[in-house]
Amino acid sequence: MKIIHIEWDGPYTIGQLPELKNEVSDYGVYQVYGAHPVYGSNVLLYIGKADEQTFGVRLKQEDWIYNQDSQRVKFYVGRLAGASTPDDITWSKEIDLGEKLLIYTHSPALNTKNLNSIPDKELRNVHVLNWGLYRDLLPEVSGERWTWKHWEIAKYKVYGKESE
Repeated sequence: MKIIHIEWDGPYTIGQLPELKNEVSDYGVYQVYGAHPVYGSNVLLYIGKADEQTFGVRLKQEDWIYNQDSQRVKFYVGRLAGASTPDDITWSKEIDLGEKLLIYTHSPALNTKNLNSIPDKELRNVHVLNWGLYRDLLPEVSGERWTWKHWEIAKYKVYGKESE
């Protein structure tokens, strides 16, 4: 089992994004909240990742100022945490896996790339624990629950109904 700890912080406004440029630690997964014409205001719009570029750089690449309520768009950043900082390749892989599992399990309104499919075998043994200010995310999600891993059990039956 690969456990990924994410420590969430926020909210940040569009004007505060330049503050998120610490070259040592400002990498990970982020959430964007704002208005959506179908789902309403102040909803989870998007989950993304800042990998090989800081949150401050990555988030400014998107057009959040064009949201119908752009003055109230909020960002939450999730920095990966653990006993020690892994090498860059491992850190990047954990960011990628965490982002994919969070997108699949939460279905943000504006995510389309990873929303309809999940890299099933890749995420089967991934478990994400959300800490801190994780807002509307579930406190924990796992590939154990959200992939097809357990549906492949050939003789899966409800207890007590084996003889039916």
